[in-house]
Amino acid sequence: MPRVKGGTVTRKRRKRVLKLAKGYFGSKHTLYKVANQQVMKSLQYAFRDRRQVKRDFRKLWITRINAAARMNGLSYSRLMHGLKLAGIEVNRKMLSELAISDANAFAELANVAKQQYNK
Repeated sequence: MPRVKGGTVTRKRRKRVLKLAKGYFGSKHTLYKVANQQVMKSLQYAFRDRRQVKRDFRKLWITRINAAARMNGLSYSRLMHGLKLAGIEVNRKMLSELAISDANAFAELANVAKQQYNK
């Protein structure tokens, strides 16, 4: 009985991996074994970072809000607590956009939060 060679199935699998490795540096985009290792690692990074990017954006928004709040004489936590007491539900993404693009509107929100916090 003749031996079974990989043939089209193996070639197809290897081509798929090398296609995913397109653009990688050095032998990582030409040699199958190295490319396969890097593709596997890259897929792990992609899976991890789909979750991590959400954390990173939240951290960025909080940093921006804190900077703007301190320019209005409040800390981040006091601003957020004051807004909660005032019943103003604005998410952090929108607050950071206000802090960047419309400083006056952010200052008004900060004043409302300050009044509620100091009651």
